[in-house]
Amino acid sequence: MKKNEYIQLDAVEISTLIKRKEVHAKEIVMAAIERLEEVNPTINAVVHERIERALQELDSLDAKTPFYGVPLLLKNISQNVKGEPITSGSRLLKNHIADHDAHFVKTLRDAGFSILGHTNTPEFGLKNITEPEIYGPTRNPWNTNYSPGGSSGGSAASVAAGIVPVAGASDGGGSIRIPASFTGLFGLKPTRGRTPVGPGYGRAWQGAAINFVLSRSVRDSAALLELLQTVQPEAAFQTPLFTEGYVNVLNKPLKKTLRIAYSTKSPVDTPVSDEAKKAVEKIVKWLDRQGHIIEERELPIDGIQLMKDYYIMNSGEMNATARSLEKAFGRVLTENDMEIESWVLHVAGKSLSAAEYAESLASWDLAAEKMANFHRHFDFFITPATAFPAPKVGELTHSKDAQLELQKNIANASKEEQQQIIYDMFLPSLTYTPFTQLANLTGQPAMSVPIHVTADGLPIGVQVMTQKGEEHRLLQLAAQVEQTDLWIGMKGNPMFKD
Repeated sequence: MKKNEYIQLDAVEISTLIKRKEVHAKEIVMAAIERLEEVNPTINAVVHERIERALQELDSLDAKTPFYGVPLLLKNISQNVKGEPITSGSRLLKNHIADHDAHFVKTLRDAGFSILGHTNTPEFGLKNITEPEIYGPTRNPWNTNYSPGGSSGGSAASVAAGIVPVAGASDGGGSIRIPASFTGLFGLKPTRGRTPVGPGYGRAWQGAAINFVLSRSVRDSAALLELLQTVQPEAAFQTPLFTEGYVNVLNKPLKKTLRIAYSTKSPVDTPVSDEAKKAVEKIVKWLDRQGHIIEERELPIDGIQLMKDYYIMNSGEMNATARSLEKAFGRVLTENDMEIESWVLHVAGKSLSAAEYAESLASWDLAAEKMANFHRHFDFFITPATAFPAPKVGELTHSKDAQLELQKNIANASKEEQQQIIYDMFLPSLTYTPFTQLANLTGQPAMSVPIHVTADGLPIGVQVMTQKGEEHRLLQLAAQVEQTDLWIGMKGNPMFKD
């Protein structure tokens, strides 16, 4: 199969061609490898390759599985493959080899996917850009001077560059939807508890984080959600299975008249670009023409306080991660072991009490209650996926002088001052991406839909949220939009001109 043919195919089409014996699985995998070797030196999306093993495994994969021979990349955090490196973008873990397959990965393996390697991610998935010190920055296929976002930035870049049709991703504060917005992809964050976790843990970031994929087509995300949805007895969070089949409902119409709320106001009172507003305006006007009831509404949530509570969780979780690593290494970690964001959160986490941590989580539950009530009146809530198109590579990475200042300040600050330092440290990044975190804390499903390309040729997405458990309605809406001129897809992406 020729490269320019391969990069146009989604996972569903590839699997169909293989099953019809119109193409051999090895041809597809070789096309993916050729594409990887061609573009990865430029975009730095893939940080670990397992090409020889993937080719060896093809003979042992079951040809009757739904995605036999479809190439796939995984995210270099939590998506473990036994015997392969999994570093979470951290220098500390540069020699860490996974001793088991994650449940998420096992499900994909059992479905026949050919796993080619792991993609770049910021250290411990803490940032909305992908520029870890251990591997260097991943670059946006639309314009390599810009970031593809994070923390699933390597996965987004690999899909947007045509290396694979889908890639493993995760989302703890927007890490699927942010890179989807920045790279013109479709990015769905499922309901909390929908997809496999573990083994060995069941509440990643207290349920804020969930594993799924990034894709170019809606039907790929629908098919993967159908494959991955599960009820795990050992999991901390569970949601009932959707039995109608996500692919089956894609082309079914939504109920005739929807009540839809929208807002372009940042929940943390930061600026929102005209380009992001234009993207929302496009889809709102289209929905209005479809006869739906549209209303501009602000959320009943204190967004700033919710972010402060989110950072308390981040602090506690990073401190717990550092404590675990200290036990593993048999020594105390220092500021030289971690990147600045990880270190600052770790230090601040030492100061928090269990009561303060519990109180921060309680605020999530209050927000979830308010959003559940909100969605009793509104089927969907629409916002920009990101407040701006992608930042330039390096723009949101702290300078050496700024890092030293943060190290000094966090060490000498009171508990309250430490949390303010964290808020201020992340504020430039949060200004780009203030809309996504809410769905992680409430557990709701949310998606980024590729709607707009800026005058500078960069994509920007629109976010749609709905009630827990109703991913099928998001997918139905996205499938309708995908059939219109609103959907930008890879139009304008220079790496898709082959």
